[in-house]
Amino acid sequence: MASNREPGTGTGDDGPAEREQVDGPAAILGIDIGGSGIKGNLVDPTSGALRAERFKLETPQPSLPEAVATVVAKVIEHFEYDGPVGCTFPAIVKDGVTLSAANVDKAWIGCHAAALFSKTTGHQVVVVNDADAAGIAEMAVGAGQDRPGVTLLLTFGTGIGSAMFHDGVLIPNTELGHIHFEGHESVEDWAAAKVKDDENLSWKAWAGRVNRLLDHLARILSPDLFILGGGVSRRWDKWGRYLDVPVETVPAALRNEAGIVGAALLAARSDLVD
Repeated sequence: MASNREPGTGTGDDGPAEREQVDGPAAILGIDIGGSGIKGNLVDPTSGALRAERFKLETPQPSLPEAVATVVAKVIEHFEYDGPVGCTFPAIVKDGVTLSAANVDKAWIGCHAAALFSKTTGHQVVVVNDADAAGIAEMAVGAGQDRPGVTLLLTFGTGIGSAMFHDGVLIPNTELGHIHFEGHESVEDWAAAKVKDDENLSWKAWAGRVNRLLDHLARILSPDLFILGGGVSRRWDKWGRYLDVPVETVPAALRNEAGIVGAALLAARSDLVD
């Protein structure tokens, strides 16, 4: 059952949602690394509010580790920032090591990303899976705040990312976008937001695919709440009404800024900060 609650309004198709700029504790820098762009912003570690204008640079091609690390350093320099940094990455991440490479160069497999970024930038850097970062943000200051039980966040974009929580605690690296479904090696090849555009699907037709995926996940994981994110969450009014699963389903509150916010919150709440 989809909620009619709308996500916040943003400044443009790829821009972050407008958020109150407030005084408070020292901001933490969050950086969201994607296959095509690397974007960052300063984040209030208590409220999740953004403290500056988002800054974005293109992901170098090929996206080799050293080249990406250099761009991360440029993002940090742009903000004239001195402190711990949180970075998302589109891969399985364990103890700072990237163990897969979905939309980046295969050289990232087995790379100690956290050590590389820390050495290149001169800052202490924590690295987290991109969807997990978005989930951390939604659970802390967004649509999942104070929600008990099992919450499952799915992000729809070029692929499908996932983050699962039990009583607010992250179960990392779920990678549900890669499950075999409807005859496809990865369900994201059939139901990602990019597929809607590639196949020129109507909102109703694409939402029908999303609904079948949600129904499948509801039967095998028994979540109490679905949070649906990614850029398409801002168009919730176009497709949310077509979802009909026996689980409360809401749009992400933080939209495309969720990765930045989650990465910053993780850095702020780790032992990198006194």
